[in-house]
Amino acid sequence: MSISTIQNAGFAGTARLGIREVVRQLNTALGATLVAALSGGKDPRISYKWARENGPEPKPAAVQRLLLAHRAWVAVSTNEGEDVARLWFIGANPWLDEVSPIEAIANMESKKVMAAAQAMIDEMTP
Repeated sequence: MSISTIQNAGFAGTARLGIREVVRQLNTALGATLVAALSGGKDPRISYKWARENGPEPKPAAVQRLLLAHRAWVAVSTNEGEDVARLWFIGANPWLDEVSPIEAIANMESKKVMAAAQAMIDEMTP
């Protein structure tokens, strides 16, 4: 399966989930502290609050970051497995000028993040 097919499926799947489910899945995959960091949240427990049905709604900028993170998670974890995907999210990334995808997502560098996910899957050298 090509990366564009996976990215398109990831986008469609993410869009259908709803933000609370996206947050729940990211919390499970990455942990609340990393989810808060990538979303730009100051409170490391905010993602737990967002995941609750009666919890507060994330701000629009946080929603964009959360959706981007979920799409990248789906792309990398589908191809490389969850353990590799988690390491990919937190480690310095040569395709992102040695910053982590968490930081690039927090800076809303969508194209760079998804290109780095594709490069990881394709095992391209930077």
